[in-house]
Amino acid sequence: MERRDVGPRDVLIKIHFAGICHSDIHTGRNEWGEANFPLVPGHEIAGTVEEVGSAVEKYAVGDRVGVGCLVDSCRECVNCRAGEEQYCLNGNTGTYGSIGADGRPTDGGYSTHIVVDQDFVLGIPEGISLDEAAPLLCAGITMYSPLKHWKAGPGSKVAIVGMGGLGHMGVKLAHALGAEVTVLSQSLSKQEDGERFGADHYYATGGEHGAKTFAELAGSFDLIVNTVSATLPMGKYLSLLTLDGTMVSVGAPSEPLQVPAFALIGARRSWAGSAIGGIAQTQEMLDFCAEHGIGSTIEVIGGEQIDEAWERVISSDVRYRFVIDTATFES
Repeated sequence: MERRDVGPRDVLIKIHFAGICHSDIHTGRNEWGEANFPLVPGHEIAGTVEEVGSAVEKYAVGDRVGVGCLVDSCRECVNCRAGEEQYCLNGNTGTYGSIGADGRPTDGGYSTHIVVDQDFVLGIPEGISLDEAAPLLCAGITMYSPLKHWKAGPGSKVAIVGMGGLGHMGVKLAHALGAEVTVLSQSLSKQEDGERFGADHYYATGGEHGAKTFAELAGSFDLIVNTVSATLPMGKYLSLLTLDGTMVSVGAPSEPLQVPAFALIGARRSWAGSAIGGIAQTQEMLDFCAEHGIGSTIEVIGGEQIDEAWERVISSDVRYRFVIDTATFES
C-alpha cells in the first residue's frame, strides 16, 4: 500500500489507534456486494498530525485528530451543502474500499499513516484518550446522529437494541442527552455494564424472558435504535413503540428485514434508517463526548491479533470495541 503525496490541502496523520468495526468484517468477507480488493480496512482512526500541506489552515503538526468513515464527497449536491456528506447524492468517498478523486483506491486505518483532505479530518479534544476516541469516529457518530435527529432528551423514552460496540455507545450518549434509557438484549449477561453506562432499565428479549419482555413493554418507547447486524422479528419490536414512535435501524444485517405493514399502520409508527453523521455533526459529537467524559469501552490489541479479534466480534465476545495499537505494525 502506498499513500499519495501530501497535497496543498492534505493532512498527513500518524495513526496511533484504529478501531475494529463490524463493517470491516462485512467488507473483508465480501458480504455487502463486490468489494474492491485488495483493501486495507479501518475507519475509526485516531492519531496526530505529522505534516500539513501549504494551504492547510485547520490543523498543525502535533494536533490530535481523527478520521471516520468518509474522506471526501462531491461537496456540491444539496446534501453536501447541508453538511450531510454521508448522504452525498453523487456518492461519497469511503475511507477504504472506494476510489478517490485521484483515481486510486482508498485504504483505511489498519496502517501507520493516512493522508486526508483537511475538510474530512476531525479534531479530537483533550479529555478523551486517543484509544477510547477511535471508535467514536464510527460507532459514536452512528449512535449520536439518530439520537439527535429524533430528539432524544429529557422526557423521551429510548430503547437500544443490542449491547455491543454500537449499543454501549448508544446507552452512554442517550443517557448523557437526558433520555430515559432501556437496553433490549438477548440475555441479561451485560446488565451490570449497561446500568453502569447509564441504562435505567435492562430487559432480555430471548429465552424464558422474551415473551414477558415484549408483553410488558408494548407501546412504551418514543424511539428504538436497533444496532444489531442480524435479522429480528420486526413486528415484535415495532409493537414496543408509542403512537408516532420510530424504530431506527443502524445495524446492517446481510439478509433482508421483513416488516409487517400493520405493525406500522396500527399506531402510526415509523421505521427508519440512519447512517453516520456529517463532518460537522461528527465534530459536535466529539466535543459532546469530551464535555461529558464519554469514551468507548475498549480492548486494545496488537496487529497480530486482528484475525482473532474479527472472530470474537462475530461471536459477540468483546466488551465493547477492539482497538488496534498501530505501533505494533512497526515492531
